Amino acid sequence: MSRIGKLPITLPDGVKISVSESNLVTVTGKLGQLYQQVDPKITLKIEPGLVTVERHSEAQDDRAKHGLYRSLVFNMIKGVSEGFTTVQELVGVGYKATGNGQVLELALGYSHNIWLELPETITVETTAVKGKNNTIILKSADKQLIGQVAAKIRSFRKPEPYKGKGVRFLGEEIKKKAGKSAAGQ
Repeated sequence: MSRIGKLPITLPDGVKISVSESNLVTVTGKLGQLYQQVDPKITLKIEPGLVTVERHSEAQDDRAKHGLYRSLVFNMIKGVSEGFTTVQELVGVGYKATGNGQVLELALGYSHNIWLELPETITVETTAVKGKNNTIILKSADKQLIGQVAAKIRSFRKPEPYKGKGVRFLGEEIKKKAGKSAAGQ
C-alpha cells in the first residue's frame, strides 16, 4: 500500500471538490478553481470534509499513480484555500527585477533586459531594499505552474559556483568552489 496514497485529505471550509464522468477533478475555493485529469484506474471517494484516493489493483503502475494523484489533489486543495508562495533573490551587482502587472522585467547583467510575461493566475511582487539582495515574490494557487515559472526565471541566470551570483531561491545554499589562486597551494 502506498504510504502517501492511503492518507486521507481533509477538506478545509469553503473548498468544494467534484469529479466528472471523464475523471476530471475540479477543486474550487476562495483563491480560484483548479482542474486535474485523473487516470481511470484511480478513484476519488468524497465524503463530507474528507477525500480518499483509491486504486483498483495492485499492479505496479497503479501503485505508483496512487501516491501521485493523492499528492496532486492535496496540492490543489491547499492551493485554492491557502495558496503557494515562492521567493527568489537576485545576487549580483546591478541585478534588478521590476514587476509591472503580468510582465516581469529582469536586469541580470546581460546587454539587454529580459521581459517575461507571466500567466494570469500568478501575481508578482518585487522588493528592493538598500544593502540587501533584490527579491521576486511569486504567488499562485497552482503549485505546478508557480514552480515552472520560478524555474524559468532561475534559468535566465543560474547561480555560478565561484562568487554565487545569479538567481536563487531564498535560503538556497550554493556550494562555492575555490578559484585559481587556491589551486597551486
